[in-house]
Amino acid sequence: MRIGLISDTHGQLRSAVFEHFEGVDLILHAGDVGSLDILVELEAIAPVHAVIGNTDGWELRSRLPEVATVSVAGRRILVTHGHLLAPLTPEKLRATYPDADIIVYGHTHRPLVDQAAGALVVNPGAAGPARFRLKPSLAILALDDTGEQVRPIEL
Repeated sequence: MRIGLISDTHGQLRSAVFEHFEGVDLILHAGDVGSLDILVELEAIAPVHAVIGNTDGWELRSRLPEVATVSVAGRRILVTHGHLLAPLTPEKLRATYPDADIIVYGHTHRPLVDQAAGALVVNPGAAGPARFRLKPSLAILALDDTGEQVRPIEL
């Protein structure tokens, strides 16, 4: 199973997202979506599970949770923006969500894959407007019977 991981679109969906997410089975959006239109466009690719971020307005806050859990391929995947967990570290995420097998988060705009003991922790980076001198990015999570693989992708 292939899952598209995206975060911090802030209302901008680059055309490269469609190219890289072609053929994914599911998309997880880790907040700061920006507008409902982003989710509608992503739904044209695959089913989407999304959470709110700290910059999302009322329209999204009334429709999306702060934390979502999805069971996929025998794994419990938790999605959060992470803005309520300062300092935001893989260790703090694992301690806060001890039942998760995989944790996907956003907020920092910095891509990260942490495979230390415990849950796999992934931040796909920010796919929207470039900020903080970081290149826009997303990730693909591949799941099979043998394990998980994450491929970060610069846009």
